[in-house]
Amino acid sequence: MTGTRIEDLLRELAPQVLGVLVRRHGQFDACEDAVQEALLAASTQWPGDGLPDNPRAWLLTVATRRLTDEWRSESARRRREAELAVLDPEPVGAGPGEAAAPVDDSLTLLLLCCHPALSPPSQIALTLRAVGGLTTAEIAHAFFVPEATMAQRISRAKKSIKQADGFHLPAGTERLPEVLHVLYLIFNEGYTASSGADLHRPELATEAIRLTRKLRAALPEDGEVTGLLALMLLTDARRAARTGADGSLVPLADQDRARWDHAQIAEGVALISGALATAAVGPYQLQAAIAAVHAEAARDEDTDWAQIVVLYGVLETIAPNPMVTLNHAVAVAKAQDPAAGLALLEPLEKDERVSRHHRLHAVRGYLQELIGDRAGALASYLEAARRTTSLPERAYLERKAAALR
Repeated sequence: MTGTRIEDLLRELAPQVLGVLVRRHGQFDACEDAVQEALLAASTQWPGDGLPDNPRAWLLTVATRRLTDEWRSESARRRREAELAVLDPEPVGAGPGEAAAPVDDSLTLLLLCCHPALSPPSQIALTLRAVGGLTTAEIAHAFFVPEATMAQRISRAKKSIKQADGFHLPAGTERLPEVLHVLYLIFNEGYTASSGADLHRPELATEAIRLTRKLRAALPEDGEVTGLLALMLLTDARRAARTGADGSLVPLADQDRARWDHAQIAEGVALISGALATAAVGPYQLQAAIAAVHAEAARDEDTDWAQIVVLYGVLETIAPNPMVTLNHAVAVAKAQDPAAGLALLEPLEKDERVSRHHRLHAVRGYLQELIGDRAGALASYLEAARRTTSLPERAYLERKAAALR
């Protein structure tokens, strides 16, 4: 097995092993250190010795030994062993020849990392570190902050959870909404970067899809998990067509749909069709259904905007959100009348969640342009360009403004 394949396998197995240890011992820092030592040992030994019969069990055994060695040097060894016996009476065992099918503890880690005591940025950072297997440096690079800053953020997150109630698995899937929200945020940051010179951060979008696939494997009957995966696939399918050769933003209406990933679209459509037919409707399913309507239109002018208006109306009823209203306004403008779309924006002017966001000004400018208010559209585009921190979006908005002068 090549070094690259071993690296990919270790990245796949690391969160599973960490999840087992955290679930059993509840000490994230110590467990993470032990897993890192096991990964280092594997990366050194496996290329020469070959893969063990059960790589996951091998890592779990080595990491558990590292924990045991560490705890033997502490005066609290007996107390910890007693607690372990109560929390997990089954033997850690898991020798290299273990034949039992392993349980993927990625869901455990996702639930733990999305602790309500943490802010969304901290939940995202901890999830990418523990479940995604990204290094602190990689996460820092993705969010344009120094590595030391990200390391402090992750460290504070761990301390916050420990001070709250420790790394204990919540009952059932009570934190599933937080998990879905974190995965959604990771994907969105990857699909449309909030700042910087690039429109996309593919590594984040790809990681969000990978983690959501794992979550669906654990919860295949959950309609919202399936809906979120479908939404990501249908949205990400457009990625190649969203930028020109020079990296400039290409809006949906102008994209070359031949460049869309049609295999990914087919998978997304199948997923959302199945979820809508078998599960209670939720916000992610509705967003995926909207994305499917866009994906199934051969041309922009073939888009069923009337259906999209209906779907956004339902979405606003069950999960009201200013960004939903913005998109609803565009759909109304396309299906009915631009003036009606503009009217939907009026309440947002006083909504602190969005009143200063560049997207409100960008959408207003687009709708003003549709009704022929060139002066108003020019001012709105310039204001949107001033407010965005994404360089591709700023350049696009400035081009729109320049065309109106």
